[in-house]
Amino acid sequence: MGTFAVYDIGNRKVSDIELDDRVFNAEINPSLFYDVVRATLASQRKGSASTKNKALVRGGGAKPWRQKGTGRARAGSRRSPLWRGGGTIFGPMPRDYSISLPKKMKQAALRGALSLKRQEAKLILLDDFPLEGFKTRQVLEVLKRFQVEDALIVTDEKRPQLERSARNIPNVQVLRCEGLNVYDILNHEHLILLSPAVQKIQGVLA
Repeated sequence: MGTFAVYDIGNRKVSDIELDDRVFNAEINPSLFYDVVRATLASQRKGSASTKNKALVRGGGAKPWRQKGTGRARAGSRRSPLWRGGGTIFGPMPRDYSISLPKKMKQAALRGALSLKRQEAKLILLDDFPLEGFKTRQVLEVLKRFQVEDALIVTDEKRPQLERSARNIPNVQVLRCEGLNVYDILNHEHLILLSPAVQKIQGVLA
């Protein structure tokens, strides 16, 4: 266990919190990051590209001409891929691109990503992130106090005001701890955790 300072949105230290070394001081394995990020991006692919092959193209039931005696090449369908309006050969078909990884592997990568942000001094803990309504300017002011321009903010529960206020800020993303993943952590320079979210994350990963 190690203590870590917790700040308010005015960049004033308000308390200390115990960070579990099993979660925030774990082994950092770049090859594990690669596998998990690859699986995350693959699962986001729609896989909906589709073409019609000879069997799916409409028409082509009748044989264009008799088999022998015409001097022309044999033809069994007007929808042959060799003909105009025919089917597509080896075209893309709907498919599932998702890659299945063991749960322990994904959790190990997540612990490594959290540990990396702590090691790089890119981890910030806040006791709360109160806002007076939907105010993008307030979020920008808070980030400016911490000299942060690129950040992933992780909350413990649904916070509509924070989520909508940060939605239009480039390079800033608000995510609930249930959806925390390696790709989003590594895709942002800073990681900002609300202290209630830290407890939930440690409860799952420790």
